[in-house]
Amino acid sequence: MDYLDWPFFEERHGALARELDAWAADNLHDAHGGDVDAVCRALVARLGRDGWLRHAVGSGNGAIDTRAICLIRETLARHAGLADFAFAMQGLGSGAVSLFGTQDQKRRWLPPVAEGEAIAAFALSEPEAGSDVAAMQCAARRDGDDWVLDGEKTWISNGGIADFYVVFARSGDGGGEQGRGSKGISAFIVDAATPGLEIAERIDVIAPHPLARLRFTGCRVPADCLIGAEGQGFKVAMATLDVFRTSVAAAALGFARRAMEEALARAQARPMFGKTLADFQLTQAKLAQMALEIDAAALLTYRAAWLRDSGKRVTKEAAMAKLAATESAQRVIDGAVQLFGGQGVQSGQVVESLYREIRALRIYEGASEVQLLIIARELLAPKV
Repeated sequence: MDYLDWPFFEERHGALARELDAWAADNLHDAHGGDVDAVCRALVARLGRDGWLRHAVGSGNGAIDTRAICLIRETLARHAGLADFAFAMQGLGSGAVSLFGTQDQKRRWLPPVAEGEAIAAFALSEPEAGSDVAAMQCAARRDGDDWVLDGEKTWISNGGIADFYVVFARSGDGGGEQGRGSKGISAFIVDAATPGLEIAERIDVIAPHPLARLRFTGCRVPADCLIGAEGQGFKVAMATLDVFRTSVAAAALGFARRAMEEALARAQARPMFGKTLADFQLTQAKLAQMALEIDAAALLTYRAAWLRDSGKRVTKEAAMAKLAATESAQRVIDGAVQLFGGQGVQSGQVVESLYREIRALRIYEGASEVQLLIIARELLAPKV
């Protein structure tokens, strides 16, 4: 963990990472497989009980320590993918409340998330609106003192086990500027028990996580569940993603570092033609390339986190970090699988699990292709 000495970090960050690494070694040996819903609920409770989730929700006044979140995600991912998932979704699911919520909303929703007593979820994507958020069709209309939601959301992490969802819906009437594109979107807190909200489908993926498609049919929520101002939902969503997109890069780093550890141990222990696998120059070149990719991705990741904690806008830097870290982690893990040979694709092997875990990170919270578009848009934007 010598990277903790990099100038991006303060002394407290190093202490945090080392403390969590020791905690994870003692507490995450059973954080795999079995009933995924039950494991995730247990992980949220454990992470809350021991104080880690307070970092996911920040100070409650909109201040979130991005470097701390990234170090926690990297460390958890290195030990157990589901533990990283459980932590990250508590942060992403409550992030809009942390950043834009009223004091009453923060008092009601954030403490249970931080204590591991309530599970949060972020409901943005739709069947026809994933990368193109402005194509959103889920609608919200004002009716007296309430908002009424109709439509669907899909690929919702923690769907089916969440206690509440932050839901983004089109609140414009479809006519005029307010109803078009990203300007007609608002954000709402929806309790999971609200009539009119149902789990339409549970979704199975190659690295098991709780995922679902949600359906809203005349789902009525009080007006005080609106986060921020009406029509500012796109801003709320993008600001939340700017924080947690960088942390996706950190999770990819955690997966890559674990793959590197496994690959080094395998290369040095595996007999091959009277030598070890590590004695061959082809193996050494592969290991060197893996190490290079990890350090390059780490530098981009913690640059973005440090800049955000310094109060800078990091849309471009976060996109660079996520793109570089997830794509390089895929290559690093693939290289580790190759070094393991047949065992690398055997169910139950660490590198096989990592191979399944990493794939989704190149898609969620903005696919790699979208990150390229974001970077280009930022480069081409007029300088003011």
